[in-house]
Amino acid sequence: QVQLVESGGGSVQAGGSLTLSCESSAQTVSMGWFRQAPGKKREGVAHLDTVYGYIYYSDSVKGRFAISQDTAKKNKVYLQMNDLKPEDTAMYYCAAGDTFMFRHSKADFSYWGQGTQVTVSA
Repeated sequence: QVQLVESGGGSVQAGGSLTLSCESSAQTVSMGWFRQAPGKKREGVAHLDTVYGYIYYSDSVKGRFAISQDTAKKNKVYLQMNDLKPEDTAMYYCAAGDTFMFRHSKADFSYWGQGTQVTVSA
């Protein structure tokens, strides 16, 4: 069973930045992030192909967030979040899967982390 360990959440004011990290216990084809705000469905944020480097972002974070892969550890990814907005407040979940698709679908990800809270105040 693949295990994912997330870190880096916290509280920040609007316009600020945070970096999340996620390390997997085994190599998978895709790794990325979803988020879920209270009362809302879990939505995709960004994910990448760990082999070929393809990346997919949701429209809501394009230009503000950047996902990257650790240069030494292919099973570790980061999410650099800049210009954070109150609407980015959510629990952020690391996800990993055995396929990469240019879409955000929970069904493409078999492994999930416990989540890390990101809170952005106005």
